[in-house]
Amino acid sequence: MAKRTVTALSLLFVAMPAVVLGGVWFFLLISFFIVVASYEYVQMFRAVNQQPSIWVTVGGTILILLTRAFRPEWADATLTFLVLIALTVHLYAYERGRDGAALDFAVTVGGLVYLGWVGAYLNDLRSLPNGGWWLMLVLPIVWAADTGAYTLGVAYGKHKLAPRLSPKKSWEGYFAGVFTGTLFGAFFAWAYNVNTTLFGQSLLGPLTISVWDGILLGFVLSVITTLGDLGESLFKRQGGIKDSSHLIPGHGGAFDRIDSWIWAAVIGVYWIRWFFL
Repeated sequence: MAKRTVTALSLLFVAMPAVVLGGVWFFLLISFFIVVASYEYVQMFRAVNQQPSIWVTVGGTILILLTRAFRPEWADATLTFLVLIALTVHLYAYERGRDGAALDFAVTVGGLVYLGWVGAYLNDLRSLPNGGWWLMLVLPIVWAADTGAYTLGVAYGKHKLAPRLSPKKSWEGYFAGVFTGTLFGAFFAWAYNVNTTLFGQSLLGPLTISVWDGILLGFVLSVITTLGDLGESLFKRQGGIKDSSHLIPGHGGAFDRIDSWIWAAVIGVYWIRWFFL
């Protein structure tokens, strides 16, 4: 736990300037995690003799992130052509003797869509009006929920939440995470309304959200984003590995770090667009 905490604080110290500045700085920060996660994703499946294309998966993820961030009018076409390119690559692989090429194609496309397309919502969240504040509301709620679930789950967890996917997760930890995420949703909503110049109003702009709005958003995020964690666990169980890599001390790999963030970003973007913009 101490190693996890030190690493988390170190990452926060490094990431905070990019979060505040936004734009290309935040794009580079979040793209690093997503692109590394796409590489880890490929390695997970290669561990069980699947052969997704690393060039199409990782390179395509980079292209999707770039177009979603800077040329959104090209984004649909980029994803479409990448799917066609992936099929072409795996057709060739089959002709060269790779019998599992059809499943390899499905894994490649899964990586492009999940990590490239869906992962790009992390940048979309920061790009919203007053996106710095929204990002610092949505992601810390998830971190609080994860911390509450881990801490209390280890101490009091008795009933398994998903024994095949993640044997260490418990219902006790899950409900503790929902409680802490909801509580911190209320706290951050209050704190950011009172202290909108905490990180520089000129950079992040004002934020108007009630405590009740924070409670509701915190509850929704805490209830649902566990599925992101379990989703990555599905990939890891398929690959027979514990962590996506050993890149981040105490946290595993990049995919291990952003698994819940991806779901939080999607929920956050649409929730904020529908109710606040």
